[in-house]
This record gives sequence, C-alpha cells and structure tokens, in this order.
Amino acid sequence: MNKFKIAHIKQQGQSVIIIPMESNFEYKTSDQQLRITNSLQFCATNAGLVGTVVPVWLHGRQMRFIAPRLWHPFLKSLSWNDVLKNINKELTLG
Repeated sequence: MNKFKIAHIKQQGQSVIIIPMESNFEYKTSDQQLRITNSLQFCATNAGLVGTVVPVWLHGRQMRFIAPRLWHPFLKSLSWNDVLKNINKELTLG
C-alpha cells in the first residue's frame, strides 16, 4: 500500500487535491501518468475527498503538474514549498 501526503485545498470555489509525486513521475509515459492519476482520483473519491486530483512533481527546479488547463495559471504561481506547506491529509492507494 502506498501512502501519499496531499494538499486538499479550495481555489476559486474549486476543490483541488494536490499530490506531490516522486521526481521519477516525469519519466513515466503519459499513459502511465494517466493511469496513476486515475487510480489516485478513484482512491480519493472512495475516501470521501471531493475534488480533482492534481499530481505535481519536480523536474530540476521546475514544478510540473497534470491539471485542467484553466488551473494552469494558479498552479504555475505555486512553488514546491507552497505545496508542501499546504499538506493537510494523507491518501492511501491500494
């Protein structure tokens, strides 16, 4: 069972479940990234968490993410430390 520390926040009336991933998430295929994201979304929903899962990871010094395009400006404004400061829950996958 994998456990993920998450930042469950509201931004502009939307619930967002930001999940910091290991940096090797960058090197997974887009299909693998999508499968992992979908699994995390399924687990979040089953755990009673409302919102859209947004995986984030560091690539060098840049934070990358998978999110709806409308959220890109907000997510680009965050630093990795901002995400870590907002960790407030844990999600178990498995």
